[in-house]
Amino acid sequence: MILSARNRTAPVICLTFTISCFGGARSDAAPAQAAPTAPPATQVPVQTPPAAKGDGAKSKSVYDEKADARADVKAALANAKRENKRVLIQWGANWCGWCLKLHGLLASDPDLAKKVLYEYEVVHVDIGQRDKNMDLAKELGADFQGVPYLTILDASGDALVQQPTDPFEKGSGHDPAKLLEFLTFWQADYLNAAELKSGSIAQAKESGRRVFLHYGAPWCGYCHLLEQWLAKPEVAALLSKDFVDLKIDVDRTVGGKEEFAAELKRAEPKVAAPEGFGIPWIVFLDADGKQLAAGHTEKGNIGCPVQTAEIDHFVAMLGKAKVHLTDADVATLRDSLLKHTEAVRARAAAGH
Repeated sequence: MILSARNRTAPVICLTFTISCFGGARSDAAPAQAAPTAPPATQVPVQTPPAAKGDGAKSKSVYDEKADARADVKAALANAKRENKRVLIQWGANWCGWCLKLHGLLASDPDLAKKVLYEYEVVHVDIGQRDKNMDLAKELGADFQGVPYLTILDASGDALVQQPTDPFEKGSGHDPAKLLEFLTFWQADYLNAAELKSGSIAQAKESGRRVFLHYGAPWCGYCHLLEQWLAKPEVAALLSKDFVDLKIDVDRTVGGKEEFAAELKRAEPKVAAPEGFGIPWIVFLDADGKQLAAGHTEKGNIGCPVQTAEIDHFVAMLGKAKVHLTDADVATLRDSLLKHTEAVRARAAAGH
């Protein structure tokens, strides 16, 4: 049964029954949603991020057998809420060839890889020999007879759809077009950048704070690095003393590119070539929308501050915009940012 929370009707895809990883005929498969929802007309297509390499069917580590699945889902929901995305749970196991094939296709097909990167927080939940994480499956309403099986949650944790994957099967694999239609249909509706900004400014005025505005996009690695730091509870708690946090995705919000260009145009120092200006870009606004400090110098954008000079500039920005933050608070934030970037570099050096 397809559980819909979006009040949409979609045609049914009918396929013949195939054999599941549990070894029985899957005669109970629910039909897949097939009617895609087009992105807003104002959205401009962007460069597809590089697809992951390798054959998913040969991978031995798609499903982390030691993972805390409940914690992983919780973390994915928190990210989905921040980024206006859905959570895509792939129930399965490393012994399941179809599970690995599905993972491989979602990672290697350019259109599917971009769709997943842009619209979903993905969690692979290991079911073991159907003896692991079944309590979590029951709580989320995933009553599956075979795997792989998909559950899509909205950012509040409500299940939008429970989907067997046999309707997507084609020959010895899965049909990319049908998967793309399904994922597009269930993706979150895009928000309006101008409305997000005006709402944050109003919230700042009401609470006596400022706006911490940062622009990013799903394909941008340094944007993710910045978001990960901002999401740390101790960082968010300190910054919330003085700032309303506002992320505008230049690719996934209606009018995001235009808002970015307009804010950049009035920034100081003046940007010589705004059309080629990079992200992430940070700017602090007062409760009237006036810029207090911008995340660039004459030499260029500090982006996510990782180098000493970049971190120094960010700290100077905080000094210009803070109201209640103490010098000790700012020092704590600087320390945290240094440790965060060092940890990320260490993980990268270790090949993680």
